[in-house]
Amino acid sequence: MKKVCWPYFDPDFHNLPERIYGPVCRVSLDNETLEDCTLVKVDSVNKQGLLLEVIQVLTDMNLTITKCFISSDAEWFMDVFHVKDENGNKLTDQNAINYIQQAIGTTTGPPDSTRANAYASNIFESENHSEHTTIEMTGTDRPGLFSEISAALADLQCNIVEAHAWTHNARLACVAQISDQSTDATIEDPHRLATIEDHLITILRATTSVSPCGKEANNQEVKTTGFLGGDYQGTMTNVERRLHQLMLSIRDFDGPNLRPASSPRTPFAWDAEEECRKTAVWIESCKEKGYSMVSLECKDRPRLMFDTVCTLTDMQYVIFHASTHCHEGYAFQEYFIRHVDGDVLCTESEKERVIKCLEAAIERRVCEGIRLELRADDRMGLLSDITRVLRENGLAVVRADVATQGEKSINAFYVRDISGNEVVPDMDFVESMKRELMGPSHINLQVKNEKHLRSPSSTEKSRYFSNIGDILKSQIGRFSFAKIK
Repeated sequence: MKKVCWPYFDPDFHNLPERIYGPVCRVSLDNETLEDCTLVKVDSVNKQGLLLEVIQVLTDMNLTITKCFISSDAEWFMDVFHVKDENGNKLTDQNAINYIQQAIGTTTGPPDSTRANAYASNIFESENHSEHTTIEMTGTDRPGLFSEISAALADLQCNIVEAHAWTHNARLACVAQISDQSTDATIEDPHRLATIEDHLITILRATTSVSPCGKEANNQEVKTTGFLGGDYQGTMTNVERRLHQLMLSIRDFDGPNLRPASSPRTPFAWDAEEECRKTAVWIESCKEKGYSMVSLECKDRPRLMFDTVCTLTDMQYVIFHASTHCHEGYAFQEYFIRHVDGDVLCTESEKERVIKCLEAAIERRVCEGIRLELRADDRMGLLSDITRVLRENGLAVVRADVATQGEKSINAFYVRDISGNEVVPDMDFVESMKRELMGPSHINLQVKNEKHLRSPSSTEKSRYFSNIGDILKSQIGRFSFAKIK
């Protein structure tokens, strides 16, 4: 038999570029250097948007970034993050550490989806979006609008599997995952999609808005788009990035509630008795280095760095150097940026726009006041019923996160009164509400205060919360019984 000869290949040949130039991406986690946090070190070939991708991985895992140092000159990305877990401790779970290294490592490809669900979990875990239809909505906000949207989708025989809505500066942005009520599958009929879109546009355009200059707006910014499946890849940060983009597209940064451009301040020169430090953003030119330096100070909170980096990236700015740190509950961030075309921020109008957009990105997520967390057996029209009860009792939803986990619906709402004022009960009253709502086994309501607690007046109690527990129990229970019949 004739011998077959094959050409010889060195088994180490595919490692040659790495041996010469080093690995394309190195990710290491250090728990030894510091006592109170884990260091995440990333060395990689740079590309546009890489910083945001890294932050998305850390944010998906609910890690808190307390400090970071970033440098990406000479086409090489070097970054060090100081991170803590949800409990404020070091990251010690080896599986989670492996996941971070795999997810950030650009040469390893996307991480395994099973491990991603296990270690990048969020309280609002997503179902498989490829089986659902995605709807994006933007428009002028008004009290009860989210409730009207929920009711309209229920009337159109659409099951809301997941929904996230933000309101800011009289604007609303919403991303919802829906399925057909009868088949629980994606809606593909173009005629039905057109009917849904027309119906939602009619609801969104019902608001007659007035522009900051006093003229009636024509609502041309209202739109519904994105009847697609699987665009968000099941991660919360992708949905939140899209919400930032939608808000940016309807110019929520340009309105009567935003302050004029901030002036430079001395870092951390805060009044200790000041209840809440306002957001401050300013821009300086570094002509000798060819950068624009963007500095900001604000109250620290989770996902803050994601919000600011996301906004700068989506506005087509490249971050070359950055440093962030926190001090006594406040955050200080500094970014050295250029536009993607290499230009710095030259005009005052461009600087003012960046300042306003960053202020809006920081503030649109902040909803101080009452947060309602409700878990119930999932069914058709549940979200419509819940938001209807809230609206009928003088509460407006200013932010919503709704998801489905198995047979359970998980809902979180930030609410204010119908005039937009904060509603803040004391702790004893919150506990009494919890006791009232423990009756039905299929409904579990928790009330959280995102701000300091104070003693409300008797009028506040009777108007907003004295009967809401009984109302939710009776009305939601009645709705469920009626649908069963």
